[in-house]
Amino acid sequence: MDCPCCSGKTYEECCKPYHTGEKYAPSAEALMRSRFSAFAIPNGEYLMETTLPGKRKYHNKQDLQEWGEINDWTKLEIIQTPALNQVEFKAYYTDQDGHPQIHHEFSFFQKMHERWYYVSGEFLD
Repeated sequence: MDCPCCSGKTYEECCKPYHTGEKYAPSAEALMRSRFSAFAIPNGEYLMETTLPGKRKYHNKQDLQEWGEINDWTKLEIIQTPALNQVEFKAYYTDQDGHPQIHHEFSFFQKMHERWYYVSGEFLD
């Protein structure tokens, strides 16, 4: 199957190795893509594991899993990566009521112990 992150690669050669723990995402952008795919599949466990440990208290694995399940994630568009630890993106999805939505975010990431983590994001638009 095509990878949900819109990389043009198959899921097996793109985000799956990150989701299974076989590899860690090599960049903030790769982590962002793998997190989008984790919403699309969905995989709340991966979303929690890739959140910076000090920020996990602000998130809930079940809520992340449910947000993935109730929406149909259709497209990821990377707008810019102005720094190694920053990614601006638009995530397109159809909500549970059948309405198209766009989640536009400027995200911050941190590399710790050779691994990238999601720190936080600013909603745009």
